[in-house]
Amino acid sequence: MRWGDMRESENVEDRTETPGPGGGFPLGGGMRLGLGSLILILIGSWLFGINPLEMLGVISGGPGPAPQQQQPAPGYGPQTRPAPGAQTQAPIKSQDAQFSAKILGDTEDVWSAVFQAGGSRYEPPKLVLFHRAVQSACGMASAAAGPFYCPGDRKLYLDTAFFQDLHNRFGAPGDFAQAYVIAHEVGHHVQNLLGTMRQFDTQSQRMDTRGRNDLSVRLELQADCYAGVWGFFAQKRNLLEAGDLEEGLRAAAAVGDDQIQKRAQGYAVPESFTHGSAQQRMRWFKVGFDSGDLRKCNTFDVRP
Repeated sequence: MRWGDMRESENVEDRTETPGPGGGFPLGGGMRLGLGSLILILIGSWLFGINPLEMLGVISGGPGPAPQQQQPAPGYGPQTRPAPGAQTQAPIKSQDAQFSAKILGDTEDVWSAVFQAGGSRYEPPKLVLFHRAVQSACGMASAAAGPFYCPGDRKLYLDTAFFQDLHNRFGAPGDFAQAYVIAHEVGHHVQNLLGTMRQFDTQSQRMDTRGRNDLSVRLELQADCYAGVWGFFAQKRNLLEAGDLEEGLRAAAAVGDDQIQKRAQGYAVPESFTHGSAQQRMRWFKVGFDSGDLRKCNTFDVRP
């Protein structure tokens, strides 16, 4: 993809020179969502007979239906982009970090336009780059957790070493595969702004384990669809190249619950899925990519 032509975001916090202590994961006080939780479960206690949401203790259930007409709730916090003339941080030096800032900047442009078309203002998240471990409002996280979004501080967390894992361990190489990872986590931020996560918490309190797992899958698939919406507009502006869509689909499939469970234990347990199968993740990413329409991403009212 032509990521060099994208605008570099100023909403990046580089903590790579000051890694936090390694080790444990939070057992309460927040929620971490996204691709990283798959890897966290794989490393921590992967036999899916235990509900991973209960095992982690960061959320107690799954998403509720999210009306697509709902506008971002007011009062979610100030605009995080620096005001004109404000001092910004030093330029990011590594290529992976620069790439991440460029992708984030493009998601900001796309979602700002989408929200504006709906009569609202998009409040972009911060992207925190870290090495090995990081402290967030959702607790301490190791890089083994992979990329995640914390709604408690509205920040995306990424150790860019995950890009190598995506290539080497998950068999999903390519820059658009990496961009999909970031766009998926931004998709969770969009859900946060739209109020979906509040409904997620409310619904989860009334669900049993199987129901929570099902609703968690729907939340993750919607984030995949939102990642596809960003891809639609990137393609529309001629920022994608031949083979990019295939890279994104390959990445979505690689982090499907069935694929990760088969790698870890040799078989899949569908009722324990919390993120969706490879086919589901590819399907919903493609729905967003083909349509560019948030209204097509309502994973809660249709069979996922």
